[in-house]
Amino acid sequence: MIMRGPWTAMWGLCACFFMIMLDSTVVTVAIPAMLDGLDANLNEVVWVNSVYLLANTVPLLLTGRLGDRFGPKRVLVVGLVVFTAASVWSGLATSAGMLIAARAVQGLGAAAMTPQTLSFITRLFPPDKRGLPVSVWGAVAGVATLTGPVLGGVLVEHLGWQWIFLVNLPIGVVSLVVALVALPDWRPGGWRRFDVLGALLCSAGLLALVFGVQNGQHYHWGTVAGPVEVLHLVVLGVVLLGLFAWRQVRFRRADRPPSGVEPLVPPGLLGDGTFGAANLTHAALGFAMTGMFLPLVLYLQTVLGLSPVSSSVLALPMAAAAGVTAMAAGASWTRVGARPLIIGGLLTLGAATAVLAWQAEPEAEPWSLVPWLVVAGVGIGCVFSPLTAVATARLPADLAGAASGVFNTSRQVGGVLGSAAVGMLLQVGVALAVPDAARGYAERLPPRFREEFVARVTEAANTASQFDTTTPPVPADLDPDTADLVRRIVTDVFHAGFTTAAKASLVLPIAVLVLGVIAASGIRLPRKSRFTEPVG
Repeated sequence: MIMRGPWTAMWGLCACFFMIMLDSTVVTVAIPAMLDGLDANLNEVVWVNSVYLLANTVPLLLTGRLGDRFGPKRVLVVGLVVFTAASVWSGLATSAGMLIAARAVQGLGAAAMTPQTLSFITRLFPPDKRGLPVSVWGAVAGVATLTGPVLGGVLVEHLGWQWIFLVNLPIGVVSLVVALVALPDWRPGGWRRFDVLGALLCSAGLLALVFGVQNGQHYHWGTVAGPVEVLHLVVLGVVLLGLFAWRQVRFRRADRPPSGVEPLVPPGLLGDGTFGAANLTHAALGFAMTGMFLPLVLYLQTVLGLSPVSSSVLALPMAAAAGVTAMAAGASWTRVGARPLIIGGLLTLGAATAVLAWQAEPEAEPWSLVPWLVVAGVGIGCVFSPLTAVATARLPADLAGAASGVFNTSRQVGGVLGSAAVGMLLQVGVALAVPDAARGYAERLPPRFREEFVARVTEAANTASQFDTTTPPVPADLDPDTADLVRRIVTDVFHAGFTTAAKASLVLPIAVLVLGVIAASGIRLPRKSRFTEPVG
């Protein structure tokens, strides 16, 4: 029988998590409106989304531990107030700089809330009752991520770009009331002082790594400022995170933490092999999902000519399939087994991605992709709920915040790495595939134009305008008929070259999903008796 109290609290948690995940994708469709409304350049508008993801990723380990220290309700309420206030600030922004600052604060609020949502589920429901709430939590994540661009498109078209942020105000107020009334206020006891050095190493390492990877393409993997290059930041981030990991392992090996310090990642998490395997799998899933969507969305819009809203609508069946499957998987994983569902889901997602890559052609019908997008959604749904359930199944309540912080960090970092790696691969692919297509299509032109045509297209494919086929590089001295022929051929060249590059770039997410399958094979379920123990 479902308890009224826990489920009332659960819906409030879902509303919070829905806002967090929605705001990670809703901005994309509003970019053109923001460019006009704020008189901003493209780099500034891209930073509107990048700074949110950065601020939402870097503090997750720390905010998860803050929930264990001060109580998850208090940290969630503070984060919710900050997030809602920053949403209003974002909607009222009158300049790109103001909006970027507001989004950074909004990301910090999201980072405070995210670990607490899963932490509360772990505390509210015992392991044997956790399957359904975890499946709801996973379904909310998938549906919010996939429907963000659709909702954003509707709001931008009918109300203006400001409303993609202002819509959070009523949701935030209702969630705040539910949180204050329905969430229990657990208060920890016997807490030692924070590991300040570990927090600094972790935060600085994640900041350098995520910033470098996320913005590498913008800086052409070169100079960021002065003598500092993107590669320097990435290496610095890896070194700092390595020092952080060494420090956490040192805590585990010590009989007693030095000077009463509480480690950021408790020894109980480091010693749980299933938790480690689940985090590696979660990172692989985040990498693959972000990595597959980037080339597919660009292909739908650039090659097939769909608007941002239309391309998002095309993904709605995938969101529905992911949500329904997540609910079913969450309800059945204790009978079927989590590991078969997770591995089967990863393989299904990989197979669907492979078929989508095979189907992608410049003249393809957009709706022909829907069946395999649905299959991909089924694969995603099979993974989310069982993976979250087994990651938290054996953890005591006093580690819930730390575990949630680590688990969410793995997904976020995996997503950032997937976006950057596939984006870089796509950029390289375009630079190679478009000139190759140009050499073939040049045969349609009179001989005296062929060499210049290939040279101009090659130059365009290596610049920031490589995806722009509305103003192709056409010499001004051509007669109208030849110029019209060149424009049509250039469009065909870019479509053919980009499609080839997109198909090739989808190989990387598939490969990472295979690594995810290997990681998932390390998941070991606790004995059945362990699922009946109270969480605390």
